[in-house]
This record gives sequence, C-alpha cells and structure tokens, in this order.
Amino acid sequence: MASEELAQKLQRRLQLEASGAAEEGEAEVAKGAAEEEEEAAAERSCLTASAGAELSAKLCRRHDINEGAAQPRRAAVFNPYTEFKEFSRRQIKDMERMFRLYDSGRDGYIDLMELKLMMEKLGAPQTHLGLKNMIKEVDEDFDGKLSFREFLLIFHKAAAGELEEDSGLLTLAKLSEIDVSIEGVKGAKNFFEAKAQALSSASKFEAEIKAEQDERKREEEERKHRRAAFRELKSAFTQ
Repeated sequence: MASEELAQKLQRRLQLEASGAAEEGEAEVAKGAAEEEEEAAAERSCLTASAGAELSAKLCRRHDINEGAAQPRRAAVFNPYTEFKEFSRRQIKDMERMFRLYDSGRDGYIDLMELKLMMEKLGAPQTHLGLKNMIKEVDEDFDGKLSFREFLLIFHKAAAGELEEDSGLLTLAKLSEIDVSIEGVKGAKNFFEAKAQALSSASKFEAEIKAEQDERKREEEERKHRRAAFRELKSAFTQ
C-alpha cells in the first residue's frame, strides 16, 4: 500500500516536471521569435532611414509646421556669387535690392503678405491661393516664406525655362527690372522676349485703367455742368 502510494507520488512529480519543461521550452521559442522580430524591425528602420533620411526629415519638418511645433531655423549662410554662377554680380545685386525693397519686416524673408504687395506693385495681383502656390514652388525648407536664396531660385528657374507659363513666379521674373539676358543664360533670349511681352501687356492694362479713370472724370465733370445749369435755370424762374 505504501509502495503504491509512493509510486503515484513519483509519477505525479514526473508529470509536473515534464509539464514545466514544456512550458519553459515554449517560452524560449516565443522569446526567440520576439527577438528575431525586433532585429528585423530594427534592420528595416535602418534601411528606411538610410534610403530616405532627407525626405523623412522634410516630412517631419512639415508635420511640425502643421502642428505649430516647428522650431525657427537659423538661416544657412551661403554665397550667392558661387552658388548662382550663371548670374553676374550686378544682376545678383539687383535681385538683392529688389528682395530688400519688399522685405518690409526686415527679417530676411518675404512672407505671403509681402509677396502680395510685390505682385500688386508689379501690376500682376494674385489670389491668396496663387500666392501660396508661388511660395510652394521654391520653398525648400517648407517655412511658408521666401529666403533670399529661394528668391534667387525664381530667376534661376525662369532663365532656365523650368517654370510653367501660367506660373506666378514666371510673371514675377518677367515683370521685374532684372535683365538676365545679358550674360547669355540658357533660355535668356526667350526669357527676354517673354519679359518684353509681359511689360507690354502690363502697360496695356495700365493704359486701359487710365482710360477708364479719364472717362469717369469726364462723366463727373458733365454731371457737374448739368447740375450747375439746372440751378441757374431754377434760379431764373424763381426770381
């Protein structure tokens, strides 16, 4: 009887040990699978980071701007004379003067409202959406405004024929007083002709406005004369 009871206890102990070993084995397998998954995820992350680090940084910057959490960036120092070698020093000086003229905030940027004023002064006013699209075309750092380098990009792209015909930036470049045709830049001849055409169109537009203003003045003068004549006639009858 005692031996039988002892045998049952031994059998029970063996079953418990076997069960514990199985559970331990399953835990080890699960742990190994988890480690492999973590290694694979880390590898994928590294590959993604190396393949698109620049794009990822720009997307993160855009997200921060949209969320209002973007930190102001310190403007990178660059030499326009070495980076934009297709332009002469005189041309770059002219571009810099134009940039400073419309940088009314004196912060080294032309924002949307300053660009709006610029286009109005050039005789080619733009809609709010049009102004945003103009900035977007050369806004490399997604800050929603134009740095001096991005302003130079407008003329670089215009002279190289890289802007669409209906682009507001092309209109800006055409209507500016900066002539890039002198240095023989690629596409400069077409650029100069387009500029002359745009100036002609702007002059025609101004002439039409002036004609309308003169017509309104003439009509107003006629109304004044008619009112004066009526008052004189009325005065004659009342005497």
